[in-house]
Amino acid sequence: MDIDIITNYEEHWDQAVAFMWKALPSLGMAILIYFLGSWAIKIINRLVRKFFEKTDYDPSLESFLRSFINIGLKIMLFVLVITQLGVESGSLIAIIGAAGLAVGLALQGSLSNFAGGVLILLFKPFKVGDWISAQGVDGTVREITIFTTKLSTAGNQIAIIPNGQLSNNNIINYNAQSTRRDNITIGIGYDANIKQAREILLQICAENENILKDPAPQVFVAELGDSSVNLSLRFWAETSVFWGAHFHVIEELKYRFDEAGIEIPFPQRVIHNAKA
Repeated sequence: MDIDIITNYEEHWDQAVAFMWKALPSLGMAILIYFLGSWAIKIINRLVRKFFEKTDYDPSLESFLRSFINIGLKIMLFVLVITQLGVESGSLIAIIGAAGLAVGLALQGSLSNFAGGVLILLFKPFKVGDWISAQGVDGTVREITIFTTKLSTAGNQIAIIPNGQLSNNNIINYNAQSTRRDNITIGIGYDANIKQAREILLQICAENENILKDPAPQVFVAELGDSSVNLSLRFWAETSVFWGAHFHVIEELKYRFDEAGIEIPFPQRVIHNAKA
């Protein structure tokens, strides 16, 4: 009995060794193909990047195509390695089809993000370099990849937003137009001279070279508030210098109102003591 067991072990061992020797060339070739393919993919990606740097392509399309090419090359490498290991192409196609169906059902969100990326490139609601507001995040578009879009916020953080959500929700693109209108609300005291305050605000706008003269700036009474008369100042400026003009006007109006004795009141409440 012990001799039969030892004999079976020897037979199984011999079969395993024979299988290893038979599969070793294919395994070695598969490993070689993997390393050579990985090296070739890096070279191709580098050449693709240099090609886009030398040509005048849309940066949004560039980042998307680079991601697509990189993933496509890796899938091709995977197929070559698996085929080299002895998996027949017909069986491989059937396996990939079944796996693709399972993965597609499991990764519906990722497929939605891919479709969203395609829609973004087709309809171009924004491009690389635009300042946008979407999904509660404001920032400059840095990169549009197959599945996500990367924004650089004002605090220099990177926000990564799935393309599916971007393509299916509201987006504000602040760089879509060459000019922007500002609307600054300023509260002045009820005893202040409204005409004088209006003249000061319009003078500030006239002196600022970044504020457009056509359309002309406007100042009007927007509201009679609880503790102040609220004036609304509206002016237009080039998008590239909009924030500089905005902050300059706010700072300058404080200086000018102080010089003119025009009070900018803080919220307050008057209490009358009624004697019995």
